[in-house]
Amino acid sequence: MQNQIALGAATVTRVLETQIQMRTSLFADTPAQAWDDHADLLEPHFWDRAGAQWRIAMQSWVVEVDGLVVVVDTGVGNDRDRPHMPPLDHLSTDFLAGFTAAGFDPAAVDIVINTHLHTDHVGWNTQLVGGQWVPTFPNARYVMPEADYRFFGPGGDGENDGMRTVLADSVIPVTDQIQMWSDDLQLSPSLRLRPAAGHTPGSSVLWLDAGSPAVFVGDLTHCPIQIRRPDDACAFDVDAAAARGTRRRVFTEAARAKATVFPAHYPGHGGPVLVENGDGFDVDGWSPIDAL
Repeated sequence: MQNQIALGAATVTRVLETQIQMRTSLFADTPAQAWDDHADLLEPHFWDRAGAQWRIAMQSWVVEVDGLVVVVDTGVGNDRDRPHMPPLDHLSTDFLAGFTAAGFDPAAVDIVINTHLHTDHVGWNTQLVGGQWVPTFPNARYVMPEADYRFFGPGGDGENDGMRTVLADSVIPVTDQIQMWSDDLQLSPSLRLRPAAGHTPGSSVLWLDAGSPAVFVGDLTHCPIQIRRPDDACAFDVDAAAARGTRRRVFTEAARAKATVFPAHYPGHGGPVLVENGDGFDVDGWSPIDAL
């Protein structure tokens, strides 16, 4: 399977963890008819018509550029106690085997970027070894949004039992390697992190430009129906109104730059190039990564 592409002087690789499906009713702003109306975009990779479910890939994007190996989001992770999200509870996948099969050594990763601190974006920050959570990428700098840590951490408005568990097994064990950030952060000549609040207070996007632009948008969009209907919120957004505005802003910037957009959870070919179309957007092509 072709899971790697060149974007100018950069290389981008998809590493799949697992795939699941969830009910379309999690998009409360999206009428049932809209799924049929946009079937040309959604089928076969993104929507299960018979089950009224949308398809989700749990995956990481690995960017090689400027002499760095950068992992963007780290999925769910194995052995996690996730009773608040049953599909993700105590997963056991071969993600690490896939990571090494793609040609990467966890010890050679320079930077891990958590676009936000939800459970399905920080899991492989760590792994369970001898009953202890230890860093999966022992020599990496873990770059995390400070706003999310304040929100989900002790005393924050988003603190709850589920997030306490997530922080305990996937964030606190890498404390010595964490770089918190806010505002813009230039990571290298070709990589820049920018705030993209809405899905969570600290949600961020990573812009890549090494000759062919791309943007890694985390959970700015969960499903391509939000390309044509960018004002439709997903139930997982902390601030739906802010997420709508951010989605429109980043989609507009990406369309005008002709940048490939890599969401965290799109199966199929992984990332579209967008064009502005009336009040929304459309797809002008997909990355040449093989479809999941």
